[in-house]
Parts: sequence; structure tokens; C-alpha cells
Amino acid sequence: MIPFGDDLPTVRNPWMTWALLATTLVAWLYFQGGGWSERLLIQSTCNFGMIPGEITHLAPVGSGVRVSRFATCLIDDDAINRFTPLLSIFLHGSWLHLLGNSLYLWIFGNNVEDAMGPWRFLVFYLLCGVAAAAAHVLTNPASPVPTIGASGAISGVLGAYLLLYPKVRVRTWFPPIFFFRVPAWIMLPLWFASQVASGLSQMSPLRPEVTGGVAVWAHVGGFLAGLALIHLFTRPAYLAQIRAARGLAARVWAAE
Repeated sequence: MIPFGDDLPTVRNPWMTWALLATTLVAWLYFQGGGWSERLLIQSTCNFGMIPGEITHLAPVGSGVRVSRFATCLIDDDAINRFTPLLSIFLHGSWLHLLGNSLYLWIFGNNVEDAMGPWRFLVFYLLCGVAAAAAHVLTNPASPVPTIGASGAISGVLGAYLLLYPKVRVRTWFPPIFFFRVPAWIMLPLWFASQVASGLSQMSPLRPEVTGGVAVWAHVGGFLAGLALIHLFTRPAYLAQIRAARGLAARVWAAE
């Protein structure tokens, strides 16, 4: 299922959501070559992607994993490694990866920011990304595979959205042809359940390979972090304004 909008307009302009989308796009185009330069894509992924085995020092320095026919990411002990849980949030592996994450951030991030304000939302977003990285490291402590993408941080945004706006309907496409307006309290738990199921399948001894290269436990960790942190970051006055605006909109729609 693919969301493409919701029924909740924002009260304030989502400046930080726009800034995060712009920063991610600039990182993709400038530091990663927009996917057109294999050299830049591999360098950015190997140097700034989060590698669990580098964080835990459980992967031997000098070992590595092949990431293309001509390149291998080598394990090192550089100082930059301690910052990769944050840096990797702004890196992606393809246009599809980037656009998919951007779509989720745009649909759900603006409304979560609306309840926090821009700077609180930035801190919340980064904390969820770090929590997602920690969950991935805990479940793959010796992995030499670099992890990139905003999915973990955005999963935290989804968890926050679920608690803030459970009854808001999300316009969702169920390929190939079905379109529904699904309440968040249905859609987002279904999404979370799919991540848990995928993560459990990765842990099965009958299927030891990583499913599709997706760090699903990072998604799970980010989502749970969003649930846990949301009430520390929301502003009651902002929530009151959002509820008042929703009530006014409902009365207008009912009168039409």
C-alpha cells in the first residue's frame, strides 16, 4: 500500500519538513551524483553509510563486502564512523529509494511538525533516526553492510502521526487499481505489522539472507521511538490550534 495524501491540512507552514526534503535532495544530487555516478554513489555509501560492524568494532578492520562488480566497502576505524548514524539518514541508494522516503516524509511529516514547531521536529526526526540505527546495530552487530536512508527517522514520524491523528484518513493506493481513504489507526499498524513480520522472517534459520536489503528492524525501532518520544515534543497550544482548525473544516464540509 502506497499513501499519496491525507485529509489533514496544516495550520502552519512546514518549514522544517521542506528543509529536510531539500537537504536530502541536495545530498543525493551533489554528494551521491544523483545516482548517475557509480563512483560517487559507492564512495558516499561506504564512507558515510552506517556499518554496524564499524560501530561495534565486531567486524575486522580491512574486511569488507562487495557492493558492485568493481568495488568493495572496506571496514575501517575512521573517526567519522561515530557520526554515520546521523549522516546516513540523508543518503539514499536510488531515485526510487529517495522518492519513496520523500513521499512518506511529505505526507506525514508536515502534520507532525505542525504539532511541534520546526526545531522540535528536527530534533525529534534525528533522534528517531538514531534510535532506528541503534535497533539495526543491535540486531546485526557484526554486519559489514552499509545502511543508508531516511526510512528509520520517517518511521518515527509515522509512530508520532498514529498517536496524534489516529482518526485522520490517509488516501492510499493498493496496487494495482484500488484506492481507499484509510484511517491512520488502521493503515499505520498494518504497516508496522508488515515490518515486524519481515524482520522476523530475516531471523529465521531457514532464511538467513537479508530480505531485499531492507533494514526492517531500523523501521521497527524508529516507529517505537516515535511512539515513545512524541509527547515530549508536541506543544499543547499547537495541538489545540490544529483541533480547532479541524473542527472548523468539518463544519464547512458538512455545510457544503
